[in-house]
Amino acid sequence: HKNMNVDPQRLKKFLLDAELIQAKDFDVALAKSQETGKKIGDILVADGLISQEKLTKFEAYLLGVPFVNIGEESIPYEVLSVIPENIARAHNIIAFRKRDNSLEVAMLDPEDLITIEFIKKTDPFLKILPRLTTPEGVKNALRQYQRALDVEFGTMMEADAKDFDFQIASSKSGGEKKEELIKASRELPVIKIVDSLTKHAILQRASDIHIEPLEKEVIVRFRIDGILNDVMTLPITASMGIVARIKVLSDLQLDEHRLPQDGRFKIETEDYRYSVRVSVLPVFNGEKIVMRLLSENIKGQTLKGLGFTGNALENVNINLKKPTGMILITGPTGSGKTTTLYSMMEILNTPAVNISTIEDPIEYRMPR
Repeated sequence: HKNMNVDPQRLKKFLLDAELIQAKDFDVALAKSQETGKKIGDILVADGLISQEKLTKFEAYLLGVPFVNIGEESIPYEVLSVIPENIARAHNIIAFRKRDNSLEVAMLDPEDLITIEFIKKTDPFLKILPRLTTPEGVKNALRQYQRALDVEFGTMMEADAKDFDFQIASSKSGGEKKEELIKASRELPVIKIVDSLTKHAILQRASDIHIEPLEKEVIVRFRIDGILNDVMTLPITASMGIVARIKVLSDLQLDEHRLPQDGRFKIETEDYRYSVRVSVLPVFNGEKIVMRLLSENIKGQTLKGLGFTGNALENVNINLKKPTGMILITGPTGSGKTTTLYSMMEILNTPAVNISTIEDPIEYRMPR
């Protein structure tokens, strides 16, 4: 608990009143805490003088923040995913209950205001209600991100194992006929897998999906905040169907397995619109697919909204007004280069100005 300081003497009085601890034990722990610079609470727990949950409850009470135990709780995925997994992991913060427009979040440090502000930004109408919980509770909830994916895929895999049989026969030979590939791409399990993969990637705010066949399995990875993470493994028998399905979506040649191909398609639901750039690459065990996810709802970001402030913002604005020159924007995949560029173009895009962009592929469509 970084800045969550419960005064040791108050804590002592409380624990003694509740007859949870002997005065001499507390004093020994306090001396240790002053010697080592460790939190008094951590020492009490480490020495087995009080359980972590009881301690957290007390601290919660003293700080006036409600305590919740989410160690056993199963959290609906749509609530859990309000906070992307990478943020939840980094800041030990879990969205566990949602009613109308209030969201209860369980944290180890209810004073981590930066994270709360960050969640508010994703939905300004959301009222965030911080709660205190135990490290065990957070661990349990973090496991559920993965479980939600696994369950969805597990049930799909079991239900569809029999449907994959026809593909085993044909994927051995490598010389599939085009009709067979079209048939594979229309199989229900294959369509469900590809849909589900893209849905989860979008929920986790991934910038890319990598699907790579190894000898006995297909590895799926998501790039989140610039870092690739393993998300799941699928049976190798699913590989041919998935590749065929993604090629069909992207208008690529189904029976071309030896040359790299590039294409694109769109995903539209009520909640989001994405354009997906696809690159298919022949590798030793088949074909590797990389899909780049680009949100189309990104328009109209202001530079302020992107996080430019003070001097930096002034600098950009001054330079945007100059009649000649060049602005370079650099950074790794998914760091926001294109979005920044488009935000600058929004400022310049008035009827009086003629703008042409040279880009391949075109990521966002912009009027005029």
